[in-house]
Amino acid sequence: MAKEKKVTEITSMDEDFAQWYTDICKKAELVEYTSVKGCMVIRPYGYAIWENIQRILDGMFKDTGHENVCMPMFIPESLLQKEKDHVEGFAPEVAWVTHGGSEKLEDRLCVRPTSETLFCEHYANIIHSYRDLPKLYNQWVSVVRWEKTTRPFLRSREFLWQEGHTIHATAEEAIEETERMLNVYADFCENALAMPVVKGRKTDSDKFAGAEATYAIEALMHDGKALQAGTSHYFGDGFAKAFEIQYTDKENKRVFPHQTSWGVTTRLIGAVIMTHGDNEGLVLPPAVAPVQAVIIPIAQHKEGVLEKAAELKERLAKTGCRVKLDDSENSPGWKFAEYEMKGVPVRVEIGPKDIENGQCVIASRWNGEKVIVPLDKLEETVSAKLEEAREGMYNKALENMNNRTYSCETIDEINKALEEKGDGFIKAMWCGDEACEDEVKEKTGVGSRCIPFMQERKAGNCVCCGKPAKCTVYWGKAY
Repeated sequence: MAKEKKVTEITSMDEDFAQWYTDICKKAELVEYTSVKGCMVIRPYGYAIWENIQRILDGMFKDTGHENVCMPMFIPESLLQKEKDHVEGFAPEVAWVTHGGSEKLEDRLCVRPTSETLFCEHYANIIHSYRDLPKLYNQWVSVVRWEKTTRPFLRSREFLWQEGHTIHATAEEAIEETERMLNVYADFCENALAMPVVKGRKTDSDKFAGAEATYAIEALMHDGKALQAGTSHYFGDGFAKAFEIQYTDKENKRVFPHQTSWGVTTRLIGAVIMTHGDNEGLVLPPAVAPVQAVIIPIAQHKEGVLEKAAELKERLAKTGCRVKLDDSENSPGWKFAEYEMKGVPVRVEIGPKDIENGQCVIASRWNGEKVIVPLDKLEETVSAKLEEAREGMYNKALENMNNRTYSCETIDEINKALEEKGDGFIKAMWCGDEACEDEVKEKTGVGSRCIPFMQERKAGNCVCCGKPAKCTVYWGKAY
């Protein structure tokens, strides 16, 4: 018997944004909780999104000359201790292995929270001459950070990511790499995820442990909170000195190389949910949607309907479209709600009257628009609707960012903007003093997100102390 009941209702985002997010993660079958606190099962539909993210980014990395490697999961404590700032930065989040079987380990092992130290040990073994440089490496692995508060995709104790690690002969080359990879992330987010971002440098208090400079892309979620979507770090030669990595340059001198690292994680899936989702469920950008178009037969028990639906599926598949035909016994209404919940970008409806008239109905998930399309225009129309979805979703997210970005001159103006307009990005000038940075957060609840590369103002006063400012900073509450 066909199921008539629609998909279970999702909590309204205006009523409870956090519950809305959790509802989508669960009801769209992205994740499931486990008996390991803070860890999740990424279900097939959620993992398929990650596979598409991985596939696209991996191609972009390889196009820029990077190779994939795989480092061990475990790091000896003695190795981790070689870079003091780095180990201090990660100490509160490290999980330790103290026993191998029933025997206590002499040197306990850290379950990798990140892999800088492992790469450094490897570099010290393989880099001897300037001819060995650069090394442009990346790995796709899981890492463990013992977070106190967790939420699916956004913050979990084990998560999937990629971490790029490169080493160069000069500071200039390493800095260029750091900025280049940040731009790769920004291009990916804006083109594949339809998610606008702000590119900038982190303040010194917020940079990666052991880095000389950290760059980041910051996105604004539907509720006005910021999400750090990717980071890229310039290490200088600090790690090289700590791990005694030296090479012989062209003048036959022994010198230290310069390093970078950069990474994005499965939190990008959370970013997609909170940037594009609505009260019906997911709204997925076509580039990463596991199913780009779903075909729903109407009155499928009638002669010829399923055959025609199968024909349409085959035609779309030949264009490279990820297409699914749902010929289950569930009612069309149930199917509509199910695939709206799962964020499938395009729905194709075909029934007896449509076949008779040589047409089908195409519905776009991102704006709900329906159009009647001649069957001989199916492929080009679906292709156009997928591109229209990407562009429309990006512009909608950009409008949200622009409407929720407020320019403020004082702390009082920040508090007033947040109270009257809601959370968002605050653009305000800063003198560069960490004490002022801390005071802004203490008095307003917004922290520094980044110093944008695009500085709109050349002069002004610090939002906190009123003294001459050095730069504009984007501030915000963050996930």
